[in-house]
Amino acid sequence: MDPIEEKIGYQFMDPALLLEALTHPSLAYETKRSQADNQRLEYLGDAGIQLIFTDELFRRFPQQAEGQLTKIRSRLVSREALCAFANEIELGKYLRLGKGELSNGGRERPSNLADAFEALLGAIYIDRGFIAARTFLFDNLSHLIDPIFAQPEEINPKGQLQEILQAITPASPTYRIIGQEGPDHLKIFLSEVKWEGITLGNGSGNSKKEAETAAAVEALRDQKWEKETPVSAPEKLCE
Repeated sequence: MDPIEEKIGYQFMDPALLLEALTHPSLAYETKRSQADNQRLEYLGDAGIQLIFTDELFRRFPQQAEGQLTKIRSRLVSREALCAFANEIELGKYLRLGKGELSNGGRERPSNLADAFEALLGAIYIDRGFIAARTFLFDNLSHLIDPIFAQPEEINPKGQLQEILQAITPASPTYRIIGQEGPDHLKIFLSEVKWEGITLGNGSGNSKKEAETAAAVEALRDQKWEKETPVSAPEKLCE
């Protein structure tokens, strides 16, 4: 049994499918061989994951409207979620990469991990069908999936902060990226959020969005708007 098969508790009837799912396009490009890469399986796996979660959501939330179900599913199939799923099964260390991609941090690249996870699920679907793909997903990742089902409403720190502040003045908080750290494939962004002349919070993350969200979380925690006097804009003349 291949080490990745032991890791996920699934043995392929057709080992060639596993090899294809783990093969990044860079390997075929560098070796100039007509070697199958994981792009076709990724395409299939993307649809398979959507169907599995759509089916599960339909069954678990019989009273929810289509729009709400779609919002929950979008969190489950986002690039961030797929990357987290891939990291949980240590998929990166099993990828077959070209030398250039490998030297540029390809095993940790979020896009590679998300694509390979979709390809792996697609390979399992071809190998043994829908039930096998669903079992793989929930047997290995329920501890990451269930909290999203348990909290259908996505927590939105930026929206929550804006709602609180606009109840005080009409001004909205503003976010600014104040720095970057690390190599391109592992970039960390630094952000700050300001409102009425007050720096309310700072945060960091692997994307600008994550950094801004972290800054909003710190602002909500510290609540500096209650401790400092806002620098209000001049009043407008009556028109």
